[in-house]
Amino acid sequence: MKFWNRSFIFLALSLVLVLAGCGTKSNSAGSSASDNTASSTTETSTDDAAQKKLEIKTSFYPMYEFTRHVAGDLANVENLVPAGMEPHDWEPTAQDMAKLTEADVLVYNGAGLESWVGQALDSATGSNLKAIEASQGIDIMEGSEEEGHSHSHGDEAHADDHDHDHGEEAHSEEEHDHEHGEHAHEEHSHDESGHVHNHGGLDPHVWLSPQLAIQEVRNIEKGLSEVAPEYKEQFKANADAYVTELEALDNEFTEGLKDSKRKDFITQHAAFGYLAKQYGLTQVPIAGLSPDQEPSPAQMADIVQFAKENNVKTIFFETLVSSKVADTIAKEIGAKTDVLNPIEGLTEEELAAGNDYVRVMRSNLEALKTALNE
Repeated sequence: MKFWNRSFIFLALSLVLVLAGCGTKSNSAGSSASDNTASSTTETSTDDAAQKKLEIKTSFYPMYEFTRHVAGDLANVENLVPAGMEPHDWEPTAQDMAKLTEADVLVYNGAGLESWVGQALDSATGSNLKAIEASQGIDIMEGSEEEGHSHSHGDEAHADDHDHDHGEEAHSEEEHDHEHGEHAHEEHSHDESGHVHNHGGLDPHVWLSPQLAIQEVRNIEKGLSEVAPEYKEQFKANADAYVTELEALDNEFTEGLKDSKRKDFITQHAAFGYLAKQYGLTQVPIAGLSPDQEPSPAQMADIVQFAKENNVKTIFFETLVSSKVADTIAKEIGAKTDVLNPIEGLTEEELAAGNDYVRVMRSNLEALKTALNE
């Protein structure tokens, strides 16, 4: 009897252990399924996050550079103007227009540089495209295509020292509002062909002043925060970090240029008015606002005379257009040439070398320091 009881107890214990083992396996399987579900949920969340990335197009290099710093990894940012191409006369292709129609955001400089923007926004009506004008609220200076005709020794000779209010008064009486969502955009005047014209010769090169570049970055931050308010804090943190870099750059320019022996410099076209004004300098452009404008013989003679009278030893040219005019003047007066980059676009080689806005601006500073202290 005792043997039977012991056998019964043994069998009962064995059954408990078997059942416990099954339970363990069952729990293990359940845990594995739970893990798989969690993994699947994580992957879905990751996919959703990837799908929520903003698709942003930018009009040319500085807008791309500023935007990618603000957007960080929350957006796919693509520049429309190809590397190495001068943006003043660039026009979007049908393929570019298709990209814009599919994009969430277009970031552009404004102030008359991108003559195609008005028509592009009109063509994108009905899409979800939101436009951000980076120069909004900045006092835009007037620039004249005839700036190269005469140069005196004082600031009064240069049109780039006059501010122009970049508001409702900056445009002609024929104005069109482009509304995309809640955003009102730059007003443009159109001819019969639909092309946007820049009345008054506004100088768009605001990004060449680090202080104004900061304002453009903040405008981009504000615009992106309105488009995707759920990312507002991230956009602000990204913008704050980049603004810190730009503030350091501004300090470097202030300190590097304040004790220069001379204050005037000759440059290929009138792109550096904002920079000159910010740091107490005077640009003497060979030509006007358009980089490919050919100076007249009278303009050439005037520049040569100015250079000789003021013992100018450096004539600045830029990378995206021919340097032949600068070379001719330098040869005439026995000066050298050097690059002062308006950063309207970087070449493939410059990008491959790791150049960016801040790095090129520092190169510009060193070039100016050398030329102004010769």
